[in-house]
Amino acid sequence: MEHNFNTYKNLKVLVTGSTGFKGAWLCFWLDLLKAKVIGVGLKPEKGSIIFKKLRLPKKIKQYYFNIIDFKKLNNVIKKEKPDIIFHLAAQSIVSESFVKPLQTINFNVMGSSNILESSRINKIKNLVYITSDKCYLNDNRNKTYKENDKLGGKDVYSSSKAAAEVIFYSYHKSFLNKNKKLKYASARAGNVIGGGDMKKDRIVPDIIKSIIKKNPLFLRNPKAIRPWQHVLESLYGYLILGNFLIKGKLNKNKTPNWNFGPNSSNYKNVLSVTKKIISIWGLKKSIIKIKKVDFKESNILRLNNRKARNELKWLPKLNFEETIKLTVDWYKVLEQNGNFEKITKDQIEFFMKKKL
Repeated sequence: MEHNFNTYKNLKVLVTGSTGFKGAWLCFWLDLLKAKVIGVGLKPEKGSIIFKKLRLPKKIKQYYFNIIDFKKLNNVIKKEKPDIIFHLAAQSIVSESFVKPLQTINFNVMGSSNILESSRINKIKNLVYITSDKCYLNDNRNKTYKENDKLGGKDVYSSSKAAAEVIFYSYHKSFLNKNKKLKYASARAGNVIGGGDMKKDRIVPDIIKSIIKKNPLFLRNPKAIRPWQHVLESLYGYLILGNFLIKGKLNKNKTPNWNFGPNSSNYKNVLSVTKKIISIWGLKKSIIKIKKVDFKESNILRLNNRKARNELKWLPKLNFEETIKLTVDWYKVLEQNGNFEKITKDQIEFFMKKKL
């Protein structure tokens, strides 16, 4: 099914986490769709590039603050009265949660709760509330997690995402389920990669930095299997979900949660992804080293995307080779200091034109 995003033209859309990797891609895409984009996020941290490289400060209306500050957040939402909110703001690094557990909980649980409460009291019409595939209680079994599987986490990052989902469910049941049509929904995506991510302790940015700087690459969990998908796959899902909410196409009896995970062919271990990036980049010499770490991550994680396929007519578009190639192509523009807006626009257009 071909999805038309003309709905977003002239719509007032607020994106939290707008200065981050996924948030910046979403803001850029919404700007191409001629939406009136309002961004809420922290000032880009040192080493972060995508928000400025895409010239988003000149394209959108941006507010810089932490969503933990309810007063500031509520004032912006009250003032702007967006037609829809895409909530992406989060502490998104697993390793960081071992160093700053309380900060992770505050951001991912209280920050997300602030979004729900401000949306409630300001009667925001539509909300796409993004958490993570890490919200499921992962027992390392070779299974795909469905939306009704048990939530939880053995690490603070995972538990914070599970808690955010539990709070969403309680708001849904207590306050947000008054209309005949579903207007608020949560989304959970797999391991998202793509150009512009420069976060520390994320595999693709670590690989790219090692290649560009000609340094050894230390992998901490080379056999871990993840559902790799390009950032456009998940954002495509969020935009479709938002479209369904805006148009009132989902009955309130629908379970308001959707997984956006790749096809099984994109389930690869970290070492395979690393070798593919190095190969497509054209590097001849191996740079891979194995590193011991003092924290544990899940060895396997698979998402079941059947619900999104059936109810939203969302389908992954990119195979593994395309996912990696688009990612490498964007970073090669970074290496050459080329035109970031053009490569990003070209990749969105390629993605949307690709037939399934």
